[in-house]
Amino acid sequence: MVFGFNRNRAGDETSDVPFDTVRMPSPASPPPVYANNSNDDYEKELDSQKSVDLVYEMTEHDKLNDNERWPTSEELETMVRVPDNVPPRAFLIIVTEFCERFTYYGVSGIFQNYIQNGYKVPGSNPGAIDGGKQMATGLGNFFQFWCYITPIFAAIIADQWWGKYKTILVFAVLYLVGDLILTLTALPSSIRNGGALPGLIVSMIIIGLGTGGIKSNVSPLVAEQYQRNRPFIRKLKNGKEVLVDRDATIQSIFNWFYWAINVGSLSAIATSELEHNVDFWPAYLLPTLMFVICIIVFWLGRNRYVRNPPNGSILIVAIKCMVTGFKQSRKAKKAGHVITREDGKKASWMDYAKPSNMIDSEASEVVPWNDNFVDELHRTLRACKVFLFFPVYWLCYGQITNNLVSQAGEMNTGSVPNDIMQNIDPLFLIVFIPIFDKVFYPGLRRCGVVIGPVTRIFIGFLLAAIAMAYAAIVQHLIYTSGPYYDNPGSNHNDISAAIQIPAYAFIACSEIFASITGLEYAYTRAPQNMKSIVMSIFLFTNCGGAILAFAFNPISADPKLVENFAIASGLMGGFAFLFFTCFFKYDRKDRMANKNR
Repeated sequence: MVFGFNRNRAGDETSDVPFDTVRMPSPASPPPVYANNSNDDYEKELDSQKSVDLVYEMTEHDKLNDNERWPTSEELETMVRVPDNVPPRAFLIIVTEFCERFTYYGVSGIFQNYIQNGYKVPGSNPGAIDGGKQMATGLGNFFQFWCYITPIFAAIIADQWWGKYKTILVFAVLYLVGDLILTLTALPSSIRNGGALPGLIVSMIIIGLGTGGIKSNVSPLVAEQYQRNRPFIRKLKNGKEVLVDRDATIQSIFNWFYWAINVGSLSAIATSELEHNVDFWPAYLLPTLMFVICIIVFWLGRNRYVRNPPNGSILIVAIKCMVTGFKQSRKAKKAGHVITREDGKKASWMDYAKPSNMIDSEASEVVPWNDNFVDELHRTLRACKVFLFFPVYWLCYGQITNNLVSQAGEMNTGSVPNDIMQNIDPLFLIVFIPIFDKVFYPGLRRCGVVIGPVTRIFIGFLLAAIAMAYAAIVQHLIYTSGPYYDNPGSNHNDISAAIQIPAYAFIACSEIFASITGLEYAYTRAPQNMKSIVMSIFLFTNCGGAILAFAFNPISADPKLVENFAIASGLMGGFAFLFFTCFFKYDRKDRMANKNR
């Protein structure tokens, strides 16, 4: 794949974590020598091949196993790259994420009905607070905003003091407290005495803190479980050789990580049935019990995980570095001290933060960073520019849990609760992700076609725009159907909710191209000591989507929902083409880096 690791060439703005220089053997190298029982024996055999020009500073993770060897430069260019096996310890984290998402979607998936409708109202959808559609959508958007701003603080805590494992564990306990409050205040006696709304708000705040502590750290932690950096040749049992690539492995890990998220999200089916046929308190109790299992599973793997120790709050140092670069660049311009890069281009304002370029010699001696840190930070900032376009995408994606739920409530769903319809999205993903991981992407690689991350995100944005356009058409059909037309309220018009299904299919495909790729991009483009921070920045874009959703609140009600979906579609389509125009060159640079590394 083209999204990158191990790229460290001067002037390459797509470079990521710096590794040692690699010089591959020439195509004229002697027949391959495979590693046998020990890497020492292999290295002796390798030393005997005088024509093999291979320079590595080996680490314990990059040593070869049986039936493995290093590729030639020709093989790097011509062989199909395949993922390695996912380490078992990574699956423990994936199972943990499944349990956490089971809880998250189990409780949040029924928020819309819980807030919007009254308690035990005959002939109406299930409810508790009776706050109406706009209040339900507004509180849902607040919850989304809160859940995606807290990862920033959790990332600082993980980097500065606790590390990823301890941060996840502590915030998971906090998460469980929020679940218990939500369950207890959903009891019939609490609802009838007005305790549902304050209990909901308190639990939203606590659960938001808990999920933020998990979100910013769990995806970097699962990727860190795979530690091999160098591509290598593996000889399979059938005698075939394959080029095992870290990038393809990381992509596969995130595919299965996202697959587990969507399997967990199916909990909303169970909780919707419970709210519809029993009550809200057992609907909230089920995911609460599942979260107890989540904590236990995660704790059981404590001695298996690769756990990088905290190394200080890079975010604070990064902010100081950026401020210094801005100040030093202004001083340099006033003094007529203009610097250029090695490639002859004019230096950016960040280059002036390098101690070697500072105007103030005294300042250069006391700053807690070096030139390499500034280069890494600069590359990270360039990568983060890609994330600026994601808020509009999250605005469209967020329609699944609010306006599309309300839309289903205005159609004939038969005996199926309206808020179960949103689970069509994860059902599609559960089917699509293995197909993309095992068939679609490998098939493209065999054909020599590599879809870069920017192109994949662009495709995802377009599919989201199509989903919103389709939802607008469905809403128009609802308003033109009787007997209630454009003012159905809590009633159903004579139109089947099955026509919603294509909208969920488009959204599911968009997630594979945009959301999963965003996770990969946030991880692979971040230096080792900034991975939690960069991941939290990517997650923070959800807050932008929630803020945009607040602006849509006035048109998130009948009879204006056609405008709601149509405007969201137009925005997403326009931003998709603007995104591709701004960043398509990144894919080209990645292809060149991948070819030459």
